[in-house]
Amino acid sequence: MARSFDDRLFLSALCVALPAVAIALGLLWLGPYSTLLRISLTIALVGLSIAAAIALRKRISYPIYTLANVLEALREGDYSLRARRSDPRDALGQALQEANLLGERLQEERRGAQEATALLKGVMAEIDVAVFAFDEDRRLRLANRASERLLSRPPDKLIGQPASSLGLEEVLAADPSRPLSARFPGGEGRWGVRHGTLRQEGRPLRLLVLSDLSRPLREEERQAWRRLIRVLGHELNNSLAPIRSLAETLARLFDRQPRPDDWEDDMRRGLGRIANRSASLSRFMNAYSGLARLPPPTLAPLDLERRIERIASLENRLPVEVKGGPPVTLEADGDQFEQLLINLVRNAVDETLAAGNGVVEITWEPSGEAVEIRVLDEGRGLSNPENLFVPFYTTKPEGTGIGLVLCRQIAEGHGGTVELRNRADRGGCEATLRLPLLPAAPAPTG
Repeated sequence: MARSFDDRLFLSALCVALPAVAIALGLLWLGPYSTLLRISLTIALVGLSIAAAIALRKRISYPIYTLANVLEALREGDYSLRARRSDPRDALGQALQEANLLGERLQEERRGAQEATALLKGVMAEIDVAVFAFDEDRRLRLANRASERLLSRPPDKLIGQPASSLGLEEVLAADPSRPLSARFPGGEGRWGVRHGTLRQEGRPLRLLVLSDLSRPLREEERQAWRRLIRVLGHELNNSLAPIRSLAETLARLFDRQPRPDDWEDDMRRGLGRIANRSASLSRFMNAYSGLARLPPPTLAPLDLERRIERIASLENRLPVEVKGGPPVTLEADGDQFEQLLINLVRNAVDETLAAGNGVVEITWEPSGEAVEIRVLDEGRGLSNPENLFVPFYTTKPEGTGIGLVLCRQIAEGHGGTVELRNRADRGGCEATLRLPLLPAAPAPTG
């Protein structure tokens, strides 16, 4: 039968004392002593040996028991228990001191975690964003006050319910990159959807965040209408005011009696100016209508190099150098892609010619799952980059301010981006078009 640590310690102490006791007893019994004295001293030596072994066991075992109690308290989450008389000058005292320091550290960390949790709960309760957390079985485990208001249910009617019964099954599968139009018991509108993951007690939870976009979208819509009306009004006034002035001048000229000898020439020039302003206004309105009627792209495989070479050959005002790159196949709408790149090349040539002389280059290179197409010019560079993609903003006398807006709209319709910035190596501008590549076909098996 296995003995306990205390018993083994007690027996070890007795074994250590046994040789000395045996020698003392041998000298005692072999010496000229009376029998009573021999028995008395024998009992005294054996008793002292046992008492010393018990004292040694107690001195070693009790601090170990104390250490075990402290560690047990830490395991149970009680960080207030401390070991007393922990002398750092010996090994056991150092162990007790380290246990005390561990308890203090864990107590501080718990206090910090409790404060952080309280802060997080306070923020979660007050934010006007619905936050849900679902387990692996798609049952709701966490929800804040905004979630309760959105679903019009108290907490005890929400926690533990499956996503399907809460009307959130489709929301869990929604595309986070696009606003979601949905109706809930607590409101309807357009919602921003965000997904994430977290862990609670070692279990993974799926996070769902719903933010109401209706109000900010309505405000953005009002701001867009104000800008549009301001720009349209400015453009219409710029065209109609001179047309009206010229019409009144021509009417007075026609009513004069007698008419001057060159009245027909004045009439032709005035009508010509009216025709020019009317044509300019018509171009402006047609450009705006084309931007508003841009259809969704019809995606198909597209050989990038061939399309770029064809677009470069269309420009006859200045040679466009195609630097080239590796063979690339895009998934894009051919007509819209050509319109986008034609606009970028035309702007590059316009700026290069305005600067006097230079070169326009086109190059491309794959970057991850996309390709970056760059159009570089040696023009005057960007003087007001924050207004580049503002509709109807233009620095060209005959410009409509639609070209770059149309480029960005086409790029975003393809899941890409278009950016313009000043070149770092020399004067001029660099337009970077980023579009997704056609996924590679799977390798044949067997």
